Amino acid sequence: MADAATKTLQARLDPKSKQVVEQAAKLRNVGLSDYIRLVLVPTARKEVELAKQQVLQMTPDEQERFWLALQAPSKPTKAQRKLGKIMQGDA
Repeated sequence: MADAATKTLQARLDPKSKQVVEQAAKLRNVGLSDYIRLVLVPTARKEVELAKQQVLQMTPDEQERFWLALQAPSKPTKAQRKLGKIMQGDA
């Protein structure tokens, strides 16, 4: 029976994901629940703290895509083109 001070968390994983989580738990020599507590809770706390500080944390791939998106010239929307014409006196 679960301790009164704890709550149950259920998660559905595809078989490959579950297998890799089980392998990681085995590498640390802990059970699956303990592994999830050891990894998930500190990670969640860190994300909450970073969100409070308005800090984004991106993987290298996400950083690259973000950088490329910033470098790509943006195309004005229809409303922006219309406003541009108005401001230039063409409307």
